[in-house]
Formats: sequence, C-alpha cells, structure tokens
Amino acid sequence: MANHKSALKRIRSNEKKRVLNRYQHKTTRNAIKALRMATDKNEASSKLSAVISMIDKLAKKNIIHDNKASNLKSKLTRQVAKL
Repeated sequence: MANHKSALKRIRSNEKKRVLNRYQHKTTRNAIKALRMATDKNEASSKLSAVISMIDKLAKKNIIHDNKASNLKSKLTRQVAKL
C-alpha cells in the first residue's frame, strides 16, 4: 500500500477515471452495435452522427487510438451508405 498522500490520491483518482472510461467505452460499443443492427436508412443515418461523436470523444481522451476511431467511422459510414 502507498505511504504518501499524493500516491493515495493518485490511486483514488485513477480508479475514478478507470470506471468512467469503461462506462464511456462500453456505451459507445453498444451504440455501434445498435447502429450495425439498424435496417432503416433514415434511422441509421440519424444514429450515425451520434455514434461518430461518441467515437471522436473516446479518441480525444485516448481511450481508443486515433486510427481505430478513423477505421470505425469509415466502416460505419460505408455500411450506412449501403442501406
């Protein structure tokens, strides 16, 4: 166990950040899954902008890599265009 006050605070703040990052990542993954299951083009295109925004936020916070974010956005956009 840590002895310094700053190390104890770092442990607490890291745990808070970890939980928040997991929540945001899981929420985005569920939104991506829902978008992939969508069959109506209007519904999918409206969901697409929200999902892209979520992906960009994850990439900005370094929860996912920038290239992964670009690949996800590209694939989702192509899929919605095919509908």
